[in-house]
Amino acid sequence: MAQLVYVGIHGNVICLDRLTGNGLWVAPLKGSDFVNVLLDGDRVLATTHGEVFCLDAATGRILWHNELAGQGLGLAAIAASSAATSSAPPAEKQRRDEAAAAASTSAVPG
Repeated sequence: MAQLVYVGIHGNVICLDRLTGNGLWVAPLKGSDFVNVLLDGDRVLATTHGEVFCLDAATGRILWHNELAGQGLGLAAIAASSAATSSAPPAEKQRRDEAAAAASTSAVPG
């Protein structure tokens, strides 16, 4: 699977191939404001113009949208309980987990 980068700019979320920089899709959201983005598994959460959008990370299709009625049009921060908490890249995390598992099974009981 391609390694992807998600950019929020001018009311859009743009998906780029991380290795080549080629654009894969553009999802127009609303207005022409700053777009805050968060990758959450197979979804991209984005806020712009005081609203929140949930996009399919592979296609950019809008899965749901919430106008956040009564909250105004300011910038919004995003956090998700299922978002990755490790700062290590997935391959590095897997390597560390496998090394820890190997060390625990090869330890000699005292």
